[in-house]
This record gives sequence, C-alpha cells and structure tokens, in this order.
Amino acid sequence: MRGQQRCARRSSVDGGQDGGSHGAELLGRRLGAALRAPGVSNRHGDVPVLVSEDIVISQPAKILNFLRKQKYNADYELSAKQGADTLAYIALLEEKLLPSLLHTFWVDAENYCSVTKPWFASRITFPLSLYLPGKMSREALNRILLTRGGPPLYTLTEVESQIYRDAKECLNLLSKRLGTSQFFFGDTPTTLDAFVFGFLAPIYKVCFPRVHLQEHLKQLPNLCRFCDDILTCYFRLTASDPALIISLQMDDNLRKSPQHPTRKLKTLKLAAGGEEGSPLNRLSP
Repeated sequence: MRGQQRCARRSSVDGGQDGGSHGAELLGRRLGAALRAPGVSNRHGDVPVLVSEDIVISQPAKILNFLRKQKYNADYELSAKQGADTLAYIALLEEKLLPSLLHTFWVDAENYCSVTKPWFASRITFPLSLYLPGKMSREALNRILLTRGGPPLYTLTEVESQIYRDAKECLNLLSKRLGTSQFFFGDTPTTLDAFVFGFLAPIYKVCFPRVHLQEHLKQLPNLCRFCDDILTCYFRLTASDPALIISLQMDDNLRKSPQHPTRKLKTLKLAAGGEEGSPLNRLSP
C-alpha cells in the first residue's frame, strides 16, 4: 500500500531522566495511512498523529508531553533560562508565524486551489478527501480572522499585510537567534529546533505559485541551512527508497493534472458583531 511505506528512518530524541541518550524510534506513515491505520480514531483529520499501542495522540504539544512521560526528553540538559526561552520562542512562532503559514497554505486562493487542496486530497481516503481540505481551509480562515481581524485592521488586505509583516519579523528574530550555530542551543537538537523546523520546512520546500514568505526565508541562509541539515540527518531517503519514488510519482502526476480554477476571495469589511459579522459570512473559501 502506498500509504504504508516507511517515510522516516528514525527520529532520535536525545536525553532522558538519567541524563543518558535515548532514541525514540518512530515509524512515519503518510497522511492517508495515518487516517486509516487500524485502531486509529481520527475523524477530524488532525496531523501529526502518534499511535503507541492502543493510545492515539494528535497535536505536537500533546505528543511531546507523552514522549516526556516515557522518559524521552530532548530538553533534559537545558538550563532553566533555556527552558524559558524555549517556551517564549514557541509562543512567538504560534503568534507571529503560524497565521501567515495558515494563510499561505489554506487561504491564499491560488496556493490552495493549485497545491494545497489537490495535494492533501490525493493523500486522504475517499470520501474524506472531498470534505477535509475545505474544512481545514475554513478553519484556517476563521482562526486568522478571529485572532488577527480586530481593529484597526478592518479589511482582509490589511490583515494579510500585517500577518506577513509579523512573519518576516519573526523569521529575522529566529535567524539572529540561531546565528552560526547548528541548532538553537548548541550542537544538539531540542524541542525548540523541532518546533522551528516544523514551521520553516513547509515554507522552505513546498513549491507554491505565490511565495510571500519563501522569498524572504531564502534570504536568511542560516535558517535554510538549518532546514537542510535536519532533513539530511533525520529524514534521509535514498534514491531507490520506495517511499521516495511513490512520493515523486504522485507529486509529478499532481503537477501535470489540471486543477480547479483559482477562486477570487473578496475583501470585505469586518463587522463588529452579529450574525453578519461572523467569519464565515465575512469570507468563506
């Protein structure tokens, strides 16, 4: 089965309660397999999903907490200040970079119709493939409008401009913090490196028609090198690997297939309240 191919060799999580080095060996499955794996109840299509025996956990923070309880802790050797810095930078990523990432993938009409929707739909089993991409797009838009659409930002254009300004500022801060180091706290990856990579890698690698953030990210060579190093060390796939071959074939077919026409998203005034002021009525993908 294409969805059951191994797509990650081994994820090494260094550090444990005894100060030693432990590796949590994870078998990566593609999106479709994660949704239909035996015993996995994931009706909302949340990813990533961690399945450990009969336990199913979604959302990165919950997965990390579960691994810590199993004594897999990448932050064991960090000082209290470094631990506080980790929490602060994760909060910064979620506040400043996440809205632009959601917009790039799920709200930008050209990107959504030509890349995101067919890409996700091709890896989700029928009939969820007809429903989940649209649901995820609406949820992304709602989140952006509810968290960033208040005064003085009254139009979608103003909201978009602000979230991309915030994202570029966040990337600049990350680049300055990383400097010439291999990882954010030295030569060993930690939770912060995992979070930053999770945000940057999609921006860095996905080929979108509109590349607001990608162009800016590629002007920060240390962040690009950071992504390349992690991909090389922890996500190696040889040219003969079946998972890589299938992925390249699927993506090549996707690029060659005709896509839905680009939707034009209206720029509407954000109402102060009432039913007409709900995010779905203001703008719905």
